[in-house]
Amino acid sequence: MQDQKTQKRNEKWQDELEILKSILLKTELEETTKWGGIVYTWNNKNIIGIGGFKDYFTIWFYNGVFLTDEQKVLVNASEGVTKALRQWRFKSKEEINEKWVLHYVNQAIQNEKKGISLKPEKKEVIPSDFFLSKLNEEPELVEKFSLFSPYKQKEFIEYIDSAKQDKTKHERFEKIKPMLLSNIGLNDKYRK
Repeated sequence: MQDQKTQKRNEKWQDELEILKSILLKTELEETTKWGGIVYTWNNKNIIGIGGFKDYFTIWFYNGVFLTDEQKVLVNASEGVTKALRQWRFKSKEEINEKWVLHYVNQAIQNEKKGISLKPEKKEVIPSDFFLSKLNEEPELVEKFSLFSPYKQKEFIEYIDSAKQDKTKHERFEKIKPMLLSNIGLNDKYRK
């Protein structure tokens, strides 16, 4: 289910996105919805996404950094933040060239088949002294916390440690205590 902001932006570019979808039907990609947006996959791997923004609509290539950009159309949407993702932005449907869209998309599929992709770096999250001291106040909390996957542990740690004020950290810790004791992950309610 698309969130309302994404849905509104996509409605603005509905005709243009439909043109892109009709072109993508000619590939071996499968359309799905992820994170509220339109994503195309091959073998359950994210290859591209399409969507509308305020001033443009776009195709984004999850591993676009490896594409040969003959037309010089690909941009890094967040310089210094995104490493592999590249966007091809359009401001009108007249800018869509089916031949080139298929060329770039098929190149992205071939790269995935060859295993050419940038794997996200796994960042080790080190809990703060505050988090550890609160956890150690009750031995049962330490035991329960250790039963969570590293991913879920990271979510708890970042939730607490991202608070700027000590008061907020305390409030957040009190909120997660029952979750820890009940083996409920911080974001479990959002997962299927």
